[in-house]
Amino acid sequence: MIDIKEIHKDPEKFKEAAKVKGFEVDIDRLLELEQTLKQAGQKLQEIATEKNRLGKSIPNLTGDKKESTINHLSELKEIQSRYEEQMKELQPEFEKLLLQVPQPPDEDVPIGKDDTENVQIRTEGKIREFDFEPKDHVELGQELGIIDIERGVKLAGTRNYLLKGDGALLHWAVLRLAVDAMVQKGYVPMSVPVLMKEEAMTGTGFFPGSEEQTYQTVRDNLNLAGTAEVPLTAYHMGEILNADELPLKYFGLSSCFRREAGAAGKDTYGLYRIHQFDKVEQVVICKNIVEESNKFHHEILANAEAVMQALELPYRVVIVCTGDLGRGQARKFDIEAWMPSRGKYSETHSASKLYDFQARRLNLRYKDPATKKNIFCHTLNNTVIASPRILIPILELYQNADGSVTVPKALRPYMNGKEKIVKRK
Repeated sequence: MIDIKEIHKDPEKFKEAAKVKGFEVDIDRLLELEQTLKQAGQKLQEIATEKNRLGKSIPNLTGDKKESTINHLSELKEIQSRYEEQMKELQPEFEKLLLQVPQPPDEDVPIGKDDTENVQIRTEGKIREFDFEPKDHVELGQELGIIDIERGVKLAGTRNYLLKGDGALLHWAVLRLAVDAMVQKGYVPMSVPVLMKEEAMTGTGFFPGSEEQTYQTVRDNLNLAGTAEVPLTAYHMGEILNADELPLKYFGLSSCFRREAGAAGKDTYGLYRIHQFDKVEQVVICKNIVEESNKFHHEILANAEAVMQALELPYRVVIVCTGDLGRGQARKFDIEAWMPSRGKYSETHSASKLYDFQARRLNLRYKDPATKKNIFCHTLNNTVIASPRILIPILELYQNADGSVTVPKALRPYMNGKEKIVKRK
């Protein structure tokens, strides 16, 4: 959420942010409502003061003067009621509009309409050249008996799957590698709930806007989180932290759920865009200092890259353009792994910097020791690894001519030393 004072100070800045990010929000109406509510609040304060003064004077009055004062008091109550009704009517509209105002992107973020206009920063690793006709991950998975999409669809509908045998072990190995990597870096591991209240979804910026992508349990008014970012960031919701506690560095391993509404015909093949997956997510909560946010943004990106390098997967890093940024993101880096079957680099990680956008919504603050003021924190997040999407480049890049798949060296300790996945006889 944006500070209304900042919008009032420079409305054009936020109109431009909405334009380049592709969000519709009526800034003029928001400011009109703010002014009306402010004036109504002032009037109510004046009325309360006057009512208090008149109430104290009545016991000392007599005759016509007393009657006139009582009548005036009654008129003030009617006026007060009208202003209260006005505020009751306009406040929800004001709050709804304020939640829709996007965070302006950093100055170095490229202008663009969507992910096709993200800008490559660098590439890492060498793309494998095959001396045989390679298979895609679905073919490999089915022939090795480690992926079963047909029965996944039978059990749970489209975009579902089952991993079995070495497929399940490979999936868990990737997650355990990421968990161990984050523990070694000093991040605090968290096992988190995935059913979230609306306050947590709104506080982290997923609502309003992502309701159609979210599985919602109507009976219990809870939402299945699409990422552990939600519980990890909202963990300290409504709290005032001590400055010396910061930064807080958490990571969580959780199942994630996304409806992928409106994605029909887009990335429907295989394990790329699915309804349920597992992800290790990292979150940093730090002081409200731009330099600190920038430092941790590069740190969480490096954490994810370290895992990709351990897996020896070729990838590239891109800076995400304005049209591909979320409402709260000021800047975002994506890591895209090379996927032979797709013939291109495809997104596997997103590292986001949000300044105090989420913290304002969550009322997440820390007490500044110098000023004794309560200041909103900055928050950042990034994928460490998400599976089974990451199994696409692993299976396809580590395949052999005989249809087997070599297990990456970094994963072998998590698979009882297994070096190769072969078809079971």
